[in-house]
Amino acid sequence: MSYDFNDAQPQMMPQGEVIPDGTFAKIRMTIRPGGTNGSAPMDAGLLKASADSDAKMLDCEFTVVEGRFVRRKFWQNFTVSGGKLDDKGQSKGWNISKASFRAMVDSALGLNPKDMSEAAKAKRVIQGLKQLEGIVFVARIMVEPPSDPKFRARNKLANVVLPGEPQFDAVMRGEEVEPDPVDAKPQKSASGTVAQNAPAWAADTAPAQGPQQQGGAPWTQQGTAQPTPPAASATGPAWLNT
Repeated sequence: MSYDFNDAQPQMMPQGEVIPDGTFAKIRMTIRPGGTNGSAPMDAGLLKASADSDAKMLDCEFTVVEGRFVRRKFWQNFTVSGGKLDDKGQSKGWNISKASFRAMVDSALGLNPKDMSEAAKAKRVIQGLKQLEGIVFVARIMVEPPSDPKFRARNKLANVVLPGEPQFDAVMRGEEVEPDPVDAKPQKSASGTVAQNAPAWAADTAPAQGPQQQGGAPWTQQGTAQPTPPAASATGPAWLNT
């Protein structure tokens, strides 16, 4: 008996390291159901309730799908409802999340963000947040410093990279792009002092993922030069159509 290692995948980076600040990469978003219902029927049990407020959130896992950081993951919550309100009584968190989700759709489908034609607007309409499951888009990844020396730094989505931005086409072609660091300022610790000599960089440890929900139109990885979504099913979102 022999072992042939020629077809083995490249080794992964140590889990105790974060992706460098300002890295550009193509990533896939997976939703981790939190047991709280959303407003759409297909979002039953999809959201996660905040332990500190009335906010409901979408608990998302991001996985790099190409390049030197392929298979690396990070996690982030997006407020869907509740929390702090603006002067119109609307959730501030939802307004921020809504802008991020629209940018994800534009990036995934190669839509010009200024395109407000009826065809483009139809592709930005979904029947439930569940239909964002599996969306693949170009992202700029940042490093969030720890708020307390006892904790470790983590990766977060800095911003979605849109068609027309200089890094978009290069990432879609599979090229490595020079990072553009966010240089987030260090956060103060619980004692009020700025944390110095933070512990070794490390990605968050994700909690166990719950069972995946059924329903909705799953995304497939878009193409390299120009993202091409699969044909939508009868219940799928309009923007999955080419």
